Amino acid sequence: MRVHLSKRSRNSKTGPIPVSTTSADTCPDACPLKNGGGCYAEANFHLRQHWNKVSSGVRGDNWDEFCSDIAALPDGQLWRHNQAGDLPGEGNRINITELGQLVRANESKRGFTYTHKPMTPDNQIAVTAANNHGFTVNLSANNTTHADELASLEIAPVVVVLPSTVQGNVKVETPAGRRVVVCPATYREDITCASCGLCQVRDRKVIVGFPAHGAATAKANATAS
Repeated sequence: MRVHLSKRSRNSKTGPIPVSTTSADTCPDACPLKNGGGCYAEANFHLRQHWNKVSSGVRGDNWDEFCSDIAALPDGQLWRHNQAGDLPGEGNRINITELGQLVRANESKRGFTYTHKPMTPDNQIAVTAANNHGFTVNLSANNTTHADELASLEIAPVVVVLPSTVQGNVKVETPAGRRVVVCPATYREDITCASCGLCQVRDRKVIVGFPAHGAATAKANATAS
């Protein structure tokens, strides 16, 4: 596993905050977007090129070095883990020891991330511990029905892929009636992760929705519908 940390992202959606990229071996087979299924990181040419170099070891650091870089960030720093890649641990499994190392490095920082790892009993323990100790792990849902399933676990905040037809500040609910807030950075140019920070709020009640976008929109729509 290799990880690259950009200490000041140039991504217009995230804004100038630290953003990491983790090698593709961490992505779970359980994710339906993987291997041409609609993953934004796979389909975005420039991000994919960068991700390939991290995955092959051309770029990035080992896990210990990465955690040291996170620990060195200023107190209160908002940062996003994994614009591509997933939590430590090969495939569907979360490596709870390595995740714990990152959680400790994040102490006094405001780190957040998303995971498509399946919520097995062991993975639930790892995610719950991370959120309880200040590192926000959002559970990534494939559609609104899946979002209800993940939210019912009551262990972590939830985000969801929405069909690309969902645009702007519109009312969205899951089948069970849970409120979905469309990510404001997807429809407002004056808002970024840096200025919003909603995904970092681990005790929020709302689900954050991301409309499918990019080169693989059609395939992502098939999963989100």
